[in-house]
Amino acid sequence: MLNSLNDLLVGTMGPLGPLFLVAVLGIALVAFALPTIMKRRADPLDKLRDTARPGADGAKGGKQKTERKALRQSRGTDKLDKFATFLEPKTVEEMSTARLKMTRAGYRTKNAVRMFHAIQFILGIVFLLVGVIYAIVASATSEISTTKLILAIIIPGAVGYYLPKYWVERRIQTRQAAIQNGFPDALDMLLVCVEAGQSLDQGIIRVSKELKTGYPALAEEFEIVAQEVKAGKDKTSVLRAFSERTGVPDIASFVTVMIQSQQFGTSLADALRVYAGEMRDKRVMRAEEAANKLPTKMTLGTMMFTVPPLLIILVGPSVYDMLQLFANFQP
Repeated sequence: MLNSLNDLLVGTMGPLGPLFLVAVLGIALVAFALPTIMKRRADPLDKLRDTARPGADGAKGGKQKTERKALRQSRGTDKLDKFATFLEPKTVEEMSTARLKMTRAGYRTKNAVRMFHAIQFILGIVFLLVGVIYAIVASATSEISTTKLILAIIIPGAVGYYLPKYWVERRIQTRQAAIQNGFPDALDMLLVCVEAGQSLDQGIIRVSKELKTGYPALAEEFEIVAQEVKAGKDKTSVLRAFSERTGVPDIASFVTVMIQSQQFGTSLADALRVYAGEMRDKRVMRAEEAANKLPTKMTLGTMMFTVPPLLIILVGPSVYDMLQLFANFQP
């Protein structure tokens, strides 16, 4: 019976017919197992370990327990809420890292991490199915080796899975570059506001309004800082959160300067003036560095697109005459 089934699969779908059947069965098993994984209850032993921790770790354990509960809060209207345990990270550390990465990319919604993993999972499955369809069609129309068929299935799935991650990384780099380019202008505006008699909080609000057109990402970050200060949060923690959200080294240095100026009671205007000058010089140095790289980058293009046509124009007629001479030469 097994031999007849194998012969039937090979005859209808080619040499990889049994492999395609195993892939379909695997996808079906995953689809059937998803509801069980999502409805899985917490292990009572884990709850007992959390409650039986020593007193020294009691506060920390309670905090982690609260954060673990908040990790799976129901959001009602969110359609992906029932898939939370499958799509979101399982620990608080992984969840905070994922949220920080999405925040740096500019995605600040509560379900940003969940949406990212959902898109990653869906694209991986869709591209994998596309690879399977291509492998079936290719094996039916022509003879292709088993290795090429397997690569044709696996590579699209891997591309679909890592495509959202590549998108987020590129968006983080683009956003950080925009923030870094606009930060010297923001410091100049903030220095003007402080020297005009405004406080640092009022200057940040003013800068966030003025930068919306030219540098929207930086203006958004300054607006968040202003709103958190208005809400009554500690200015030191607000500035540290600002540095952590952006992930830009220049802003981290600025936050350190502001915190030290506040702690030691030095002049805020003097500190801003010195740091703004350094940021302007640093931006000029980055522009000069990019300009100095251009000749090296253009060398390859020049060699590829200029030298071969030039050689053809200069040496081509001589080579042609030599070939004609050798062809007509008779010993």
